[in-house]
Amino acid sequence: MASFMRRGLRLTNLGHRSSTRLFSSSYSSDALVEIKPGEVGIVSGIPEEHLRRRVVIYSPARTATQQGSGKVGRWKINFLSTQKWENPLMGWTSTGDPYANVGDAGLSFDSEEAAKAFAEKYGWEYVVKKRHTPILKVTKSCPPYSETRFAHLFSYQP
Repeated sequence: MASFMRRGLRLTNLGHRSSTRLFSSSYSSDALVEIKPGEVGIVSGIPEEHLRRRVVIYSPARTATQQGSGKVGRWKINFLSTQKWENPLMGWTSTGDPYANVGDAGLSFDSEEAAKAFAEKYGWEYVVKKRHTPILKVTKSCPPYSETRFAHLFSYQP
């Protein structure tokens, strides 16, 4: 949009067009069409075989080697991959699926509802994996000044 406006201003400076004629088109809401859920994929030009794909909506767990919580609480969409084979040259797993790695990079949402709405908007069948919550083990706590506490070894007692 900004490049279009700059181009219009450049043409105005050259004397080829007037800026009032370039930007004075009126817009009507009569031409707007209501798009039902699932029809966005048809209009977007995505091939039909990709519109019938199933996706998995999930909330990834925190990386075991990281302490931060930057990616925790987000919801992602991953496509179920269909075509995989072992590459004979290097032994790597190859795929002919254009959506195999899309969820890792781009499709991230703030809530489960937003991810569901996006999948429904494009007409994808989806399966929701519930968030895995670890089971916390309850341990007996030691009395504050017992000799079994590790901190007791470092406390000063006259």
